[in-house]
Amino acid sequence: MKNKLHQLFAAVGLVLATVAFSAPANAQLRIETSGVGASQIPIAIAGFSNEDLAPQQVTAIIKADLARSGFFKIIDTGDVISEASQVNLGDWKARGADALVVGSVQRLADGRFDVRYRLMDTVKSAQLSALAMAAAPQYTRVTAHKIADDIYEKLIGARGAFATRIAYIIKAGKEYRLEVADSDGEGTQVALRSNEPIISPAWSPDGTKVAYVSFEAKKPVVYVQNLITKQRIVVANYKGSNSAPSWSPDGSKLAIALARDGLTQVYVVNSDGGGLRRLTQTNGIDTEPQFSADGQNIYFTSDRSGGPQIYKMSASGGDAQRVTFGGTYNISPRISPDGKTLAYISQRGGRFQLYALDLTNGQEQRLSDTVKDESPSFSPNGKYIMYATESGRRGSLAVVSVDGRVKQRLTMQAGDIREPTWGPFMK
Repeated sequence: MKNKLHQLFAAVGLVLATVAFSAPANAQLRIETSGVGASQIPIAIAGFSNEDLAPQQVTAIIKADLARSGFFKIIDTGDVISEASQVNLGDWKARGADALVVGSVQRLADGRFDVRYRLMDTVKSAQLSALAMAAAPQYTRVTAHKIADDIYEKLIGARGAFATRIAYIIKAGKEYRLEVADSDGEGTQVALRSNEPIISPAWSPDGTKVAYVSFEAKKPVVYVQNLITKQRIVVANYKGSNSAPSWSPDGSKLAIALARDGLTQVYVVNSDGGGLRRLTQTNGIDTEPQFSADGQNIYFTSDRSGGPQIYKMSASGGDAQRVTFGGTYNISPRISPDGKTLAYISQRGGRFQLYALDLTNGQEQRLSDTVKDESPSFSPNGKYIMYATESGRRGSLAVVSVDGRVKQRLTMQAGDIREPTWGPFMK
């Protein structure tokens, strides 16, 4: 049993990373959404005046974002309305809209686009928000996502996460790629290409770097790469397996799993590769460490109870407390931004599925209907969890709301996607 678990944890992700992937170099993710929130807000989004001037249709992106969230019912208007127009909100209320979005696009002399918008409450006949943003042509999509974020926040009461990014692993032919994209799968950029597997990407808290494990040295080595300059450093290249990097909330440290002294154990290391310190001292396998939202604790997977379960210890090490008790096989802990929810993968009845544990009351909930789930990752607002799964022998990404009501599937026309990680809010 110990040997089997050691093989599982020491090479965590390797089996998945070496599945026969194939994907076109410029493929975009396609999103299918099912389910809705507990209640939906009917919202009318009028066409922005002169938006045909911009390289991307702003209102189409806003509509897609809000519809994908599951919290909005989009009312097609067929109207084009500038934010400067006088609007009879009573008419829009009569058409079934509780909220109305209007706006405009103007091309500036320096080539940028000035995008303006207003959000109005038709029930209270009041303006809820207004924004004006000037952006270079290549940032038109980001501008639209920011407007959708503002709408989401004003109407739902939580910060929107549309203007964030995701990272994931793809393999095209014999080439592995670490790719970064907008939260809707558009705007794909390649961060790293390699002829050897890449696994376990993890965003830095400021969104400028990604830590990951690469096998280009014919063994797992932990790197940190700057996404802006493309420069990277080796953070852990010790004897045996170097795996499962996770950032501290302040970005100064990484929790990692190393097999340098035999069985895999949890360590922390400075983000520049210095100051290595061992945290766990067991005769079993301790791996997949994750800092808590406040940086005070580390959650990790261990087989110390006989089978893999999730434990919590102080970020400085010491005694650990078992956290998961439902089922005999629980791995891949991820903590919500507010520290109240633990997401993980549980094997029950031969199925690997996504679960969430409310840490305030101990209530557990299965969130996925798929059966080969892995690599959960919270959205930065804590409202959704992205994970990898498999359907028809092809890997895909999925997103589910933390209450399980809204589900999304992100697929590529050809090939598999694995190891998703959702980036932080961008400044």
